Amino acid sequence: MLNFLQKIGKALMLPIAVLPAAALLLRLGQPDLLDIAFIAAAGKAIFDNLAILFALGIAIGLSKDGSGAAALSGLVGYFVLTNGTQAIDKEINMAVLGGIISGIVAALLYNRYSDIRLPEWLGFFSGKRFVPIITSLAMIILAGIFGFVWPPIQDVINSVGDWITGAGAFGAGVFGVLNRLLLPVGLHHVLNSMVWFVFGEYNGATGDINRFFAGDPTAGPFMTGFFPIMMFGLPAAALAMIAAAKKEKRKLVTGMLVGLAFTSFLTGITEPIEFLFMFIAPVLYVIHALLTGVSLALAVILDIHHGFGFSAGAIDYFLNFGIAQKPLWLIPIGLVYAAVYFVIFYFVIKIMDLKTPGREDDEEEVEEETIVKTGDKYTDMGSLFIQDLGGKENIKLIDNCATRLRLQVADSGNVNEAALKRHGARGVMKLNKSSVQVIVGTNVEFVANAMKQLVKDGVYPSQVKAGPSAQVQVAEDIVEENQALDANDFVLPIEGTILPIEQVPDQVFAMKMMGDGFAIEPVNGKLVSPIDGEVLSIFPTNHALGLKMDNGLEILIHVGLDTVKLNGEGFTALVQEGQRITKGTPLLEIDLDFIKRNAPSTVTPIIFTNLPEGTAVKLQKSGIQKQNTPDIIQLEKL
Repeated sequence: MLNFLQKIGKALMLPIAVLPAAALLLRLGQPDLLDIAFIAAAGKAIFDNLAILFALGIAIGLSKDGSGAAALSGLVGYFVLTNGTQAIDKEINMAVLGGIISGIVAALLYNRYSDIRLPEWLGFFSGKRFVPIITSLAMIILAGIFGFVWPPIQDVINSVGDWITGAGAFGAGVFGVLNRLLLPVGLHHVLNSMVWFVFGEYNGATGDINRFFAGDPTAGPFMTGFFPIMMFGLPAAALAMIAAAKKEKRKLVTGMLVGLAFTSFLTGITEPIEFLFMFIAPVLYVIHALLTGVSLALAVILDIHHGFGFSAGAIDYFLNFGIAQKPLWLIPIGLVYAAVYFVIFYFVIKIMDLKTPGREDDEEEVEEETIVKTGDKYTDMGSLFIQDLGGKENIKLIDNCATRLRLQVADSGNVNEAALKRHGARGVMKLNKSSVQVIVGTNVEFVANAMKQLVKDGVYPSQVKAGPSAQVQVAEDIVEENQALDANDFVLPIEGTILPIEQVPDQVFAMKMMGDGFAIEPVNGKLVSPIDGEVLSIFPTNHALGLKMDNGLEILIHVGLDTVKLNGEGFTALVQEGQRITKGTPLLEIDLDFIKRNAPSTVTPIIFTNLPEGTAVKLQKSGIQKQNTPDIIQLEKL
């Protein structure tokens, strides 16, 4: 059930991602801004049809391959469900919940029947064409049931909504605490969807966000208090982690944390900061959740009303300033919160010796011991990883993407993080008690396959700990002081907007677990080689590849985020492993429109995976740059 709810929470992000555009259009069209009626009407149309957007978006997000047939089925299901129930009882209004139910049912039916083969005389309706049909039949049955059972359910939902919206500071505070506490398991989106899109009603608009933009003077208690947290509190927490870092590591973590702090302030995207201390310092995360609840309660007590279309960052703060009530109060409250966060985080980190970024224990030298080796480095590394993960009996599922092992374990407490890093892992993330990710690198597929075979056969060829030799070693003389690359040694592989690596919305890349680098938000689908060298590896789904420069530096290009789930659709490899390449050699054809529709982001990290210790990637250019532009980066000693 937890995994299913997590999938629903993730699927909800697709329709929710439309809201910033809707809010922007709605606000810009208002009389206090541009006063252009058709722009405001365009934005309002999106809010008026949120249920349809949820039916479409959730069906796509939960379907196994993000198919448009699933979206069509979700839409068909929504129309059948809502019109069928209202034919039985005109007072029924399922609102956004109708869209959510329709999207879930359509996706489940798509995953079950999209490959069905019917008799030849019905062959036209086989496969994906069958899904809208079976969805409509299923929704007719559900409409008949909900037509009679939904009225009391609707009354309960309205009662809960009335209680939460009428509970004042207490209700807002409880929501704030739960919102943060559910974030680690991904269930906060489920809670948010109810509070922001269902509870409360004003002139036909339901939910706190919709009512705020519809002009409800009472809306905003479940949004306002997030502004002091996201614009001031969490950036101050990042500064506290910098101040608490070890002196010799402070410079190293400053660049990353300052970038994450600015991202939180400007956009309200806080997960990259929260994931830094969420699992390694849960006491800090509980404090953070309680402070969030207090902030939301305080905003209600002071009768401040503000809202957002995306998140509680500076962009939404200033964009919606004109329709907010007492928005200036949020600035002094935010400054106080910044001081509180800084003091609490700094002293708790120091007193409890929490291993936040820059405070990690230095790895002790491990004596090389006699080790039974197979001669295959991936088999040896895999067998060591199995031991470090708590043994075969602790491993329930082994999977991988382009750079990391995705593991289901019996108990993540049995996982030895230090040993994993010593034996070749770049980083370890314990998402919850049963989910662990081990950052390995572009060779992760070979390690995963070796582990699967070892677990299947019950063979452990490596029985003792190995030294740090599993890590790829690079000669220090590859990078000289400020002169690692000539201007033309590395060119931009694809046209787009250059971003610092810290702004990649994935903590593995943003925290440089794979190595230092930068990212590109591409504007076309032609990826070429940025270097002279060879193709080291191409991931089976073609969404990522590894290159090796003539000077020995290795580069990972990962097109988009979570694109491994596309199973190769949208990518065409134009080279082969081991092939010699020069700058400008075509590497991949990318269906960028497909990636935009079916992946969380098209942002493409480019990572130097084997830089010597103390070497950093420094961006020389920013903004939109043409393909093959030289002098993009420089490597320098810290």
